[in-house]
Amino acid sequence: MGSAMREQLEKLLASGRDNALLRFGLGNACLKDGDAAAAALHLQQATQQNPVHSAAWKLLGKALLALGRADDAEAAWNKGLEVAVKQGDIQSSREMTVFLKRLRR
Repeated sequence: MGSAMREQLEKLLASGRDNALLRFGLGNACLKDGDAAAAALHLQQATQQNPVHSAAWKLLGKALLALGRADDAEAAWNKGLEVAVKQGDIQSSREMTVFLKRLRR
């Protein structure tokens, strides 16, 4: 059973509103629902539509890790870290650095 938030966002998407922010919101909602597979799909789209959205890369890594795809998660976080550093997004770059360290243990 999806959250109301997710249903609302899915309606927007179905109506033809497709952008990185919407996909990010959907990915986030899916992750909260415990639906990592759907989250990964939406977040993958978000990063394609806006490759410099560091938070989308961060969540994509989380979704991929939840699916047991550690290598893909690492790749997403590496890319996200690169983007976050360029954007001056200190918070995201710190978080992804921590995630990567944990992953490589």
